[in-house]
Amino acid sequence: MSSSKSYGKVGCRPSASSKKRFKEKLRKLTSRKKAGTFKDIIVRINQTTVGWINYYGIANMKAFIVSVQGWLNHRLRQLIWKRWKKVRTKYKKLRQYGIEHEEAMKTANSRKGYWRISRSETLHRALTKEKLTKWGLKDLSQLYEQRYLKG
Repeated sequence: MSSSKSYGKVGCRPSASSKKRFKEKLRKLTSRKKAGTFKDIIVRINQTTVGWINYYGIANMKAFIVSVQGWLNHRLRQLIWKRWKKVRTKYKKLRQYGIEHEEAMKTANSRKGYWRISRSETLHRALTKEKLTKWGLKDLSQLYEQRYLKG
């Protein structure tokens, strides 16, 4: 007997290939070489995620949604970090988002790659989930909860 809490209930979930295609589409939308403003990219991401969740929203996939949200935030931090380009800009932006001088200098001057820096605690404090949401990114968990409860 399975250890899930839905005894005697029938559920559905998207196939592995559907999940893979969804993640691949988001990967293309958040490419570091993607042209356009950050706002345009956010709008395209929102269109894709809202459409996907509306289609698959009746499925049981909370864990997948949470993992994709974390990965997407990570991709967006990487994209932002690359777009800041110069050390001076990186430093200025980190200070603007509340990071103290020493830490901002250390992070801005780092020679580590974009993906690795986007995992740093400093960048997480500067570019919080709330800040990404304020800039227009829709919270996948919230969208899913609304859709799942409706369905």
